[in-house]
Amino acid sequence: MGNGRARWLRRGRNLLLVAVLIAVASAAGIWLAVRLTPMQSVSAAGQNVQVGAAEPGLSGSGPGELDLFGEAIPTQPRFDGPIRPRLKLAHITLDSQVNQAFHAEGGNALVPVLSRQLAAGWKRYCIWETLVAAGCAGVIAIAVAGVGRTSPRTMLAMLAATLVTVSAANAVGVYLLASGTPRALRQVHTLDDLVGRTRAQPVAAAKGPALPGIHAVVLGDSTAAGIGNPLVDHPTALDRACGRSSDAYAADLASANGWKVLNLACQGATVSDGILGVQVRGDKVVPPQLAVAQRATGASAVIVSIGANDLNWAVLTGLCAAAPVCDDEASTAYFKEELAGFSQDYLDLLEQLAALPHHPAVLINEYYEPFGPDTGCLKKDGITREKADVLGSRLSDLNAVLESGADTFHFAVARPGFDGHRLCSTQPYVQDAGDKAPLHPTAAGQLAIALADEQALAAIEAERAAHPERTTRPSSTPSTLSTANTSNTSNPQDGSTTPGTPSGANGAESADGGGDGGAGTGTPEDSSAP
Repeated sequence: MGNGRARWLRRGRNLLLVAVLIAVASAAGIWLAVRLTPMQSVSAAGQNVQVGAAEPGLSGSGPGELDLFGEAIPTQPRFDGPIRPRLKLAHITLDSQVNQAFHAEGGNALVPVLSRQLAAGWKRYCIWETLVAAGCAGVIAIAVAGVGRTSPRTMLAMLAATLVTVSAANAVGVYLLASGTPRALRQVHTLDDLVGRTRAQPVAAAKGPALPGIHAVVLGDSTAAGIGNPLVDHPTALDRACGRSSDAYAADLASANGWKVLNLACQGATVSDGILGVQVRGDKVVPPQLAVAQRATGASAVIVSIGANDLNWAVLTGLCAAAPVCDDEASTAYFKEELAGFSQDYLDLLEQLAALPHHPAVLINEYYEPFGPDTGCLKKDGITREKADVLGSRLSDLNAVLESGADTFHFAVARPGFDGHRLCSTQPYVQDAGDKAPLHPTAAGQLAIALADEQALAAIEAERAAHPERTTRPSSTPSTLSTANTSNTSNPQDGSTTPGTPSGANGAESADGGGDGGAGTGTPEDSSAP
């Protein structure tokens, strides 16, 4: 009697142990499957979107996830079930037919295609995820059975039970609890619907005559304007308000190549207030940079330096210098929120650059790293080695968004290198706290940015030469930059451009639709942006 009872207890424990192992193997299989199952690519309206699953949660419903240039943004629509969709914008190609349809119909003609594709992509992903989960769980079950030296019959029974369990768990988690996901995805008309925002309206060309002879246009913030360096010769009121310098990298490119380069950059500019929208500088109103740029219909390249002011980099840097540490939870959360917001504005900018009617090559400048291995000279300003590392890491995160967005739209990226010439070096390319614009490039730093742009533009030119069928745009082969720019700049108030260098090369120009009045250069709120 006693032996029989002990035998049943032992068998019960073994069955319970097997059940626990099967449950663990099934859960591990699903966990691995969400990470290993390849996202499914769908294409519509020139957009290539990858559909997958976000990290499983314990709640019964919640938002999905949109991966926009590496930034995870919660979706506005909520989805039922613990496994919810994750969408990643992979590539965008606005060819002439898609662009025409998009603008003619406001995108409405392309809506059903995108909605159906997203729903179909989710269904394909779920099928693959179920198969991968079963495979992973089966491998784990066989491994556990092998470690336990079970008989072949027991191993097969355990494998079968595991496959049934993981399939049932997937059926409940995906096909039952999340059965409404395809229906919810069919309601997504655009990627903007996913994050509950309104797409920026296309920027119309500024009024005024065309600007002939322009080879390149520079858009951006104080880094591109060149603040802290000497103003352009014969500056207009808007040149003064924006801090545009004769040592800006736009002028270096103009001098080295014999180009006319239209520099529209302005200190304090963001994507929404500066490039796509008007910007207020003191008592002056700066027209949208992209609006003025469209008057340069013959420009073969548009160079963009933007992002620091969108993240309130000056505020983050100031708080970092004043606080005991820079990576506290509050400032880290603030930075992540600002970066996610910028990624959405950046998408608007990239879409409008891709839709420019004269189809120039687009070059996105990443930001340079201002802090070097030696930070001793910065202690008096509150910046330690640890703080410099945090700021450098955040700058890398911004650059990652800039690069990912450019890659998505098949735009080029320039990476200026300040190695050996960062702060506290013997010949820094970065202005320090005692200069007019701390953390901004010196004249030598601007030249280093121009060198990076020169190399990127040469790569674009080489690509065009190798594949002439891909473009009919005018081009001009860059020369090699060897000396800093010494050109003068002419800024006629009617927005026209004229040559400006004594050597005969055409200098950097500025044309903002005719500014008048004056404003001072350099402002405290912009003096710390990279």
